[in-house]
Amino acid sequence: MGFAPSDSTDLALKILVAGGFGVGKTTLVGAVSEIKPLRTEEQLTAAGTDVDDLGGVERKTTTTVAMDFGRITIREGLSVYLFGTPGQDRFWFLWDELAQGALGAVVLADTRRLTDCFPAVDFFEHRGIPFVVAVNRFEGSRSFQPADVSRALDLDTATPVVLCDARERASGKDVLISLVEHAGKVHAARVLAQTRS
Repeated sequence: MGFAPSDSTDLALKILVAGGFGVGKTTLVGAVSEIKPLRTEEQLTAAGTDVDDLGGVERKTTTTVAMDFGRITIREGLSVYLFGTPGQDRFWFLWDELAQGALGAVVLADTRRLTDCFPAVDFFEHRGIPFVVAVNRFEGSRSFQPADVSRALDLDTATPVVLCDARERASGKDVLISLVEHAGKVHAARVLAQTRS
C-alpha cells in the first residue's frame, strides 16, 4: 500500500500566552485547549521563597518551568497551537525560542500585580510581535476599565485590552479571537507599508 500525499497543506498558527508569575497562563491554555494540555509544572519549594513573590497568589503551589502547550482545531487543515511561557524572570531565556514564528501573543495581567506584566509587554513590543493584554479578573480584585489598564501600562492606543476569566473556555476563546483580529490588522498594515515603499 503506497502513501498518497494530501491535497491540502495543514496550517498551524502559533500563539504565545505570557505574563507574570501566577497570573493564570496555565489555566487559560488548559481552558481553551481541545487536547489535554502538556504542562511542565513543578511544586513550589522553600528554596524558591526568596525569588518567587507569592503576594496576591498565596495559594499557588506549582509553577511552570518550561512551557504549557495546547491545541485548538479551527477546521480541517487549520490549527492553533498555544504555548504558555513561564512567568519568572529566571526562565525568560526560553521566550526567544518560543516566540519564533508566533502569529502573536496574549499578555495576561492581574490588576493586583500589574507591574508583573511589564516584561512581557516590553518583550513583544521590542520584537514587533502583535499582542493583546487580557486582564484576568480574579475574585476579590478591584475592577478596572480596559482604557485604565492601557494607560497604566503605557500601551500603544492600537493594542487591545480585554477583560477575561482564564478559567472559562468561552472567555479564553474571545481573547484569542481578539488577538487573531489584531494580528491580522498589524500584518496587513505591514504588507501595505512594504508595497508602498
